[in-house]
Amino acid sequence: MPNETREIAIDVSHLTKKYKLYAHNRDRVIDALGLSRRPHYSLHLALDNVSLSVFKGETVGIIGTNGSGKSTILKIITGVLTQTEGTVHVNGRISALLELGAGFNMEYNGIENIYLNGTMNGFSGKEIDEKLPKILEFADIGEYVYQPVKMYSSGMFMRLAFAVAINVDPEILIVDEALSVGDVFFQAKCYRKFEEFRRQGRTVLFVSHDLSSISKYCDRVIVLNQGHKLGEGRPKEMIDLYKQVLVGQYDPERNGEAQEGAGTGKDGKALEYGSGKAKIVSYDIIDDKGLSNSTILKGSVCTIRMKVDFSEDVTAPIFAFTIRNKYGVEITGTNTMFEKAFLDSVHKGESKIISFTQRVDLQGGEYLISLGVTGYEKEDFTVYHRLYDVCRMTVVSDKNTVGYYDMNSKITIE
Repeated sequence: MPNETREIAIDVSHLTKKYKLYAHNRDRVIDALGLSRRPHYSLHLALDNVSLSVFKGETVGIIGTNGSGKSTILKIITGVLTQTEGTVHVNGRISALLELGAGFNMEYNGIENIYLNGTMNGFSGKEIDEKLPKILEFADIGEYVYQPVKMYSSGMFMRLAFAVAINVDPEILIVDEALSVGDVFFQAKCYRKFEEFRRQGRTVLFVSHDLSSISKYCDRVIVLNQGHKLGEGRPKEMIDLYKQVLVGQYDPERNGEAQEGAGTGKDGKALEYGSGKAKIVSYDIIDDKGLSNSTILKGSVCTIRMKVDFSEDVTAPIFAFTIRNKYGVEITGTNTMFEKAFLDSVHKGESKIISFTQRVDLQGGEYLISLGVTGYEKEDFTVYHRLYDVCRMTVVSDKNTVGYYDMNSKITIE
């Protein structure tokens, strides 16, 4: 559906947030009392002219490095912080889970905090009575619900907080890294709730460092960096952009554009970046008959091969490949450091051919392969050359099981 015809749930326009940073507490006092004409602080831009829209029924993720402004923008949207400049319009009832303990009284027990939060969200005591069984069932913390929450572990605390947040009938759910403290069973339960919300046409906006969850659950992703919006779009492309930021090789001129791929030209284009000290000049997929072939039978052996030229001396290069599905979820992959292979120095002008050979037990379907040459220079991780989704691999199968790969189970019945 075109965006023009969709109703906006959250509209953020030219949002700026400035903080005053003081070197000493006395400078803060001087500034507050107006005792000096010259400023005793420096300004920090947590957000700089950021605009975005979230449409009703969307699940949108925000990713970025620490200090990029992710939490700040969520707090402004929910009214916890006030922006310095810009406007925010929200169309719908918000339930927010921003940080551990927000909105809870540490001296109250779990039941009392449920009623406290429900009242803050505008519900009557009778309405909270009706919601209480679902909240307790979702939280699943047993008799601890009658203990003061200051005695809870972080996991129990978050289970209760999330249970309250999703059971107050929000039209918009906003979550900031809250799920990272829960165990795997609770996280799975929360993400199932995300799916349920999507089916009900509700809106979810969340911040997470879990890129697999971002890729799987989000319709759209926004990348922030140092208070600026670098881009927004499909999860796969935005995760690739974020990974460039992580290794310090984001190029604004290339943002959103596919780069000319190296190699055999199987798929023509690939997103690439790197320092250039090494370059992947060709690559191929070899089947179990020794032939170049991008179609592989499930259960057979295949080899992923690449040739790398070095234009500078490189100490202990690391060669890697990753297999992702069409949604950008990393399914599997490895590198020579994990496999304890090679890791010798390479000199300028040399070339290396690296072959990864393995049995393919992936389910039948389409996959994309990424290749990389990286290493460490004075303990700093460095990307020499990385090619994302450089070639396609089709796995042909006459038997698919559950999930991404086949465990080749042997069954006996007695």
